[in-house]
Amino acid sequence: MHEVGKLLLVFGVLLVLAGLALMLVGRVPWLGRLPGDIHIERGSWTFYFPLATSLVLSAVLSLILWIVGRR
Repeated sequence: MHEVGKLLLVFGVLLVLAGLALMLVGRVPWLGRLPGDIHIERGSWTFYFPLATSLVLSAVLSLILWIVGRR
């Protein structure tokens, strides 16, 4: 049961960090408006796919996890 408690604690901390990250994302003006993001508007229909933003975030998170994993 001790291991389950540790696991739940880690998941809780990760959820808090994810929540904080989502709150701060709105303050970064360029995030979601990069040149490679696909945005199509036709009348009342809108399609948005943040391709470049996804690639940048993936690269940053991969770098952070690689650095953390080396320790």
